[in-house]
Amino acid sequence: MKIPLYDTHMHTPLCRHATGMPEEYARVAAEKGFAGITFTCHCPLIDGRSRDVRMDISELDRYQQMVAAARSSYEGRVDVLLGLESDYYPGVEPWLEDLHTRAPFHYILGSVHPHIEEYIQAYFKGDPREFQLVYFGHLADAAETGLFDCISHPDLVKNCYPQCWNPDQILDHICRALDRIAKTGIAMELNTSGLNKVIPEMNPGPLMLRQMRQRDIPVVIGSDSHVPERVGADFRLALDQLRQAGYSEVSYFIERKRRTVTIAELIAELVSSGLDL
Repeated sequence: MKIPLYDTHMHTPLCRHATGMPEEYARVAAEKGFAGITFTCHCPLIDGRSRDVRMDISELDRYQQMVAAARSSYEGRVDVLLGLESDYYPGVEPWLEDLHTRAPFHYILGSVHPHIEEYIQAYFKGDPREFQLVYFGHLADAAETGLFDCISHPDLVKNCYPQCWNPDQILDHICRALDRIAKTGIAMELNTSGLNKVIPEMNPGPLMLRQMRQRDIPVVIGSDSHVPERVGADFRLALDQLRQAGYSEVSYFIERKRRTVTIAELIAELVSSGLDL
């Protein structure tokens, strides 16, 4: 039995830090009863930034072929879609604008990765709190470019200097960033992989998630799988956290268009099917 739910964030070996071919991810999705999955491997960057954790531009065709092979193999069982996780930082916009036209992507995740060496060198000036403020400003900048469908793991910066993370102290700044993001109509991600990071909570945590709900920002759930076994991991907990924050529906994207399903429907399907996420 399929549940009307997509896992919208996963990777391939082309990113140099994931294992398992797309068919293996699709197999796990089929076993867990997911309607579909979207591959969002890390985008190539023109300046060679963080080349050891992303595909090269010369591998983009190979990426499409890998995902297409899984889509063909699992046709009728799991809807396998092509997406991309594209890094945002000031100045990268022209490159991404062109890159996003080079393949028939169903979904584009916009990410700010504050732990990447080049980002730290450019924006960390010795004060972790100020670094956090810069990061949230960049999240809002990313949303305002119009290049992305969703902003991924939107409090990832908390894992850079975890001893200095206190969201209550910078809540006004976070809220100003969310105000800007909400005006764009973009979605934001609830990323379940945060449970396995230094601060073991989803990205974003409950406080920011509630603020997102107050601004009617749509939410997409993603596992950020780098191994096939993590497909769909902790989705039931994510649904419960969304409901506690006041959300009644979740979103996913097909052909760059947002679709929704109610949380009540998803939980009812899970209960009736006996599936464990």
